[in-house]
Amino acid sequence: MNAQVVLLALGTGLGLGSLPAAIRAPATAAARWARGRRVTGRVTARAATDPRRGGLVLFSDHLGRDVVLDPGPLGPICGMPPVGGSVPVVYARDRPTGARLWTSRHLLAPSFGWFLSATMAFGTGVVTAG
Repeated sequence: MNAQVVLLALGTGLGLGSLPAAIRAPATAAARWARGRRVTGRVTARAATDPRRGGLVLFSDHLGRDVVLDPGPLGPICGMPPVGGSVPVVYARDRPTGARLWTSRHLLAPSFGWFLSATMAFGTGVVTAG
């Protein structure tokens, strides 16, 4: 089998396979906005022994329980304010532990990453086959 055809098929398959994930992220964000609860959280510092960077977000759910949200290592990159600041949080009514920050960068970063991956895979397949 011709190597160029195989590379084109792999690039096209990976590119088209990544597009549903790129479309799913904004759709999930829209569903959270439509059916979720939006509250304001306060950014708190991590424990001194925790080597990860960035802060944690503390908010109260609809039952008054305090919930801690860890935005992960990309929290500061995705628009989280410094310690002591407030940030909007959205969560499904029955799952406050599945909360996300309600900033455009934090909600759309996965979609952008998947779209960029799909474009690179598809482009690489086309360029190597051509």
